Amino acid sequence: MSPGEKLDPLPDTFILQPPVFHPVVPYVTTIFGGLRAGKMVMLQGAVPLNARRFQVDFQCGCSLHPRPDIAIHFNPRFHTTKPHVICNTLHGGRWQAEARWPHLALRRGTSFLILFLFGNEEMKVSVNGQHFLHYRYRLPLSRVDTLGIYGDILVTAVGFLNISPFVEGGSEYPVGHEVPCSRALPQGLWPGQVIIVRGLVLPEPKDFTLSLLDEAAHVPVTLRASFADRTLAWVSRWGRKKLILAPFLFYPQRFFEVLLLCQEGELKLALSGQGVGATSLGQQALERLRELRISGSVQLYCVHY
Repeated sequence: MSPGEKLDPLPDTFILQPPVFHPVVPYVTTIFGGLRAGKMVMLQGAVPLNARRFQVDFQCGCSLHPRPDIAIHFNPRFHTTKPHVICNTLHGGRWQAEARWPHLALRRGTSFLILFLFGNEEMKVSVNGQHFLHYRYRLPLSRVDTLGIYGDILVTAVGFLNISPFVEGGSEYPVGHEVPCSRALPQGLWPGQVIIVRGLVLPEPKDFTLSLLDEAAHVPVTLRASFADRTLAWVSRWGRKKLILAPFLFYPQRFFEVLLLCQEGELKLALSGQGVGATSLGQQALERLRELRISGSVQLYCVHY
């Protein structure tokens, strides 16, 4: 992508709300487009050693007075003799009946990764990759447009996913794909097709590569991120490197999303919701692609195409 060149916008349905890193708590933010079935919110952070409680609220607005309805109130409590989680709904200024889960999967002084997955009738929550609870909606999910985080919690990152990364026919929660990871592309790539890769960067990363192989096992193009010099580049089958002139959006222990959108003869690239460039291969070369390979210093949660 040459300086001054404009990248056509990606379709709205594929744009990821940019992640938020190290927000100050209490933290309140708008959820772009609101919540709907298939959306997921990832919360990464740690519980302080002296934590008493914290809460994650999915709110219907952000006013202070009157207090907005809270469709989903997720409230871990550590200060009781038996730590537990409370979920509830605030409607018209009144709390409804509490739902309580014992055997709290969070511990003081430890880090966590919490996933909130929103289905048609209920929210499911996993902690560090293990299912923890589900909570049926008491208010319409479509009313939720705000996320609020309060209390004794250190937040490293908040990620917003617009497309459910769960493998069809697979488990409820994303399991880590082995790296290196290989996926077949039996029909090649055609205009409108999208490759989505989501995961976490490891604590001491070296590199990350996403390669596309054709039917002769040649590699027409590779996307390579180098953490040593913080560069992102397209690499051709002959090893020629073309730097992508965009901010380096991979950080240790943070979420990332790589999105490749196939258009006529080219691949457009977005990282964590930001369009950053494109590479031209020709439509015939795209149709001859047969394999996607991913390697490097990452933990994968989603490989979707």
